Amino acid sequence: MAQLKGQIAQARQRAALAVNAELVQLYGRIGREILQRQQTKGWGAKVVDRLARDLKDAFPDMRGFSTRNLKYMAFFAQHCPDGLIGQQPAAQLPWFHIVTLLTQLGSTPERAWYAAQAVQHGWSRTTLVQQIKHQLHLRQGAAVTNFEARLPALDSALARDMLKDPYLFDFLGLGDEAQEREIESGLIRHITRFLLELGAGFAFVGRQYRLEVAGDEFFIDLLFYHTRLKCYVVVELKATAFQPEHAGQLNFYLAAVDAQIKAPDDKPTIGLLLCKQQNRLVAEYALSGIDKPMGVAEYQLLRDLPARLEHSLPSIADIEAELAGERGVEGV
Repeated sequence: MAQLKGQIAQARQRAALAVNAELVQLYGRIGREILQRQQTKGWGAKVVDRLARDLKDAFPDMRGFSTRNLKYMAFFAQHCPDGLIGQQPAAQLPWFHIVTLLTQLGSTPERAWYAAQAVQHGWSRTTLVQQIKHQLHLRQGAAVTNFEARLPALDSALARDMLKDPYLFDFLGLGDEAQEREIESGLIRHITRFLLELGAGFAFVGRQYRLEVAGDEFFIDLLFYHTRLKCYVVVELKATAFQPEHAGQLNFYLAAVDAQIKAPDDKPTIGLLLCKQQNRLVAEYALSGIDKPMGVAEYQLLRDLPARLEHSLPSIADIEAELAGERGVEGV
């Protein structure tokens, strides 16, 4: 029975994907038709409004033929004429994921990056919007690490992409004066948001995880297991600027986890130091002399990212203007 249920679920999923792909392709064709009509009849001819009325009259049981959605279709056809977002087939994404990419991002490379991530990780539209808002593409893989020297090449690349800098903990509602234990408690209370910020593959193991070494007790702030890397990840929080001795303490924890917890088929444990501030050069020097693989990144309790996209994101009015040839959205 379980096998049969699995087959039914897979068949339903394949059918849903096929329907979505056909819908996106249809919207692309409608969008191209709108662009062609506007070229021949002009923007002032109200092509979109008339087409919306005609389609609603012809197919009253179908949704998706509003004036606004038709404008999205035209925008999609104009910016993705080959049906691709970068190298990513647009039909692999739900329609309003595509709308989000087109209207909230101003360049093709950024759209392509987020499209690939959304497909790979199965992001919901809410998650996609959140990741764009938090400019994940600027943060992922940006932590200072010694992975290249301490891990095999394939594991090094995957581990580097696993970390980001800075980490955003604005969902905790804490000020910059918050102490380590207060931040740690908040992260556990909001574990779902915390895991989303950490990224795909992290499984929570424990907080203040106890280790005993030669009769002495030590406590790891946060312990995770990464399902893709097949290794434990030790996270240490510091409510101060990074200091080289922090790396030495974390190195000790990693050695203890490798000796006491790691299974024979697990890969070497990785460490992540989350500090209030870090000097990248100091961190690079400190990690260069550390035996165990680890990274150093900042965390932010109050969001303060580079203001690359502080301008208003493209609106329906912007889309109308571009389709009319009045001004462009790219780089606005």
